[in-house]
Amino acid sequence: GGDHTITYPILQAVAEKHGPMGLVHVDAHTDTGDRALGEKIYHGTPFRRCVEEGLLDCSRVVQIGIRGSSYDPDPYKYCWDQGFRVVPAEECWGKSLVPLMGEVRKQMGDKPVYISFDIDGLDPAYAPGTGTPEIAGLTPGQALEIIRGCKGLNIVGCDLVEVAPMYDVSGNTALLGANLLFEMLCILPRVKT
Repeated sequence: GGDHTITYPILQAVAEKHGPMGLVHVDAHTDTGDRALGEKIYHGTPFRRCVEEGLLDCSRVVQIGIRGSSYDPDPYKYCWDQGFRVVPAEECWGKSLVPLMGEVRKQMGDKPVYISFDIDGLDPAYAPGTGTPEIAGLTPGQALEIIRGCKGLNIVGCDLVEVAPMYDVSGNTALLGANLLFEMLCILPRVKT
């Protein structure tokens, strides 16, 4: 729950125990902006703040499903400059993400990994209840492939953010979010499924 700002203090706490970590980040946006309305901390800046504080092992950051609007004419430049792997949504269209997750597993290795899943990574046809929907996103099946593809990694935490039930009269977004969180719980280390 909450907006993506909540990931920043969570990663501060997790990094205090585990050091810089890898990140599997599913989102429509990179969330690496510098500021909005004069503020440095908001839902579009958490991962820039995390980079600045050394909370992330930037060689082990992958962002999946990125697309849509941006405040920057070159929205991926900051991420690429840090060494992030950016997987735009169009590279995911119409195919299984199992091969991608095999690559991600190799990239993450056995070091600590955090999963941050913004519900707007999914297409609003499936998850309209979010504050910043962007068309042409991932499917629920692809979301499951991403999460299940993380099983066996050294996961030290995870979140699912940006669900806004008041924007979805059907309740599908909340249902999808709850199911994705359940899937995340199932892949945590030492969980028997």
